[in-house]
Amino acid sequence: MQIKEIQEYSEVRAKARAYLCYIIGRHISQTIVNGDVSTVLSKLQTLDENITKAEAIYALDGNGIQITDNISKNKQVHGLGKGDERSDRAYFYKTVREHRCTLTEPYPSYVSNKMVVTAAFPIYDEEDNMISIICVDITLANILRMVHPSSIDSFSGTLSKIAYTSFSIALAAVALLLFVKGISSFLHFGMDFSVIEINKIFEATILLTLSLAIFDLVKAIFEEEVLGKEKKAGAGEGHQTMIRFLGSIIIALSIEALMLVFKFALTDPAQLVYAVYLISGVALLLVSLSIYVKFNKTTTKNTEKMP
Repeated sequence: MQIKEIQEYSEVRAKARAYLCYIIGRHISQTIVNGDVSTVLSKLQTLDENITKAEAIYALDGNGIQITDNISKNKQVHGLGKGDERSDRAYFYKTVREHRCTLTEPYPSYVSNKMVVTAAFPIYDEEDNMISIICVDITLANILRMVHPSSIDSFSGTLSKIAYTSFSIALAAVALLLFVKGISSFLHFGMDFSVIEINKIFEATILLTLSLAIFDLVKAIFEEEVLGKEKKAGAGEGHQTMIRFLGSIIIALSIEALMLVFKFALTDPAQLVYAVYLISGVALLLVSLSIYVKFNKTTTKNTEKMP
């Protein structure tokens, strides 16, 4: 599920940064007098009590050296880290460069091996020289629970997954029944090809095509809504289940239209006009889907350009 969690984090990152920076700023002043950083460090325990989901809280000096032990409820993390060189970490040099409180992208923790993000809060002296950075590590799952609770193990999220799983199983059963029916519709002739009826071949083709379309829908629903797999690049942010399902329907109708052309050409050429109507409908669906995807991608690009 980490891929989906990373996607959700990218959507709420600005909100998460504002929230964490506000919480840290409430307990720690960004400017200190006479360079007395010990007053700031004495408040880290209080900060840990207010950010209950923090993985670790610690402080760096102006050169990126950790000057306190980790404060953490996790025994594997608590009391470690003092003296470590962290000047090459993104949360250090990004904070120095931007001159403000920052929040990193998710990265794997060296200690807990979990995906975490780090909020870095700079401390300056009266002359605006940075003398310390307060760092708060939070696991990716916990930051989403804090600022985007509906995305992680909420009741509605769990209920949604159960519902999509149930529908996926039911639709998979329907696809399997159609597949079995399609296979049996021409296998009962055995190896005597002289008695095979062309109508049975068309019927089998239609059933197998519908089975394929439904199976593709099941795959799209299960991957996107249950497993939370990443959407394909270049597809925009539209609902991929709908796009893939409509694509499957277009393919199925195209095959059926082709079958009708051959069928009417052999049995009743006067009925070919109905096959033409079906082909026209397929073309209209294809154009409509292309327009939807095009406008959806344009809207996504415009949104990404917004500050």
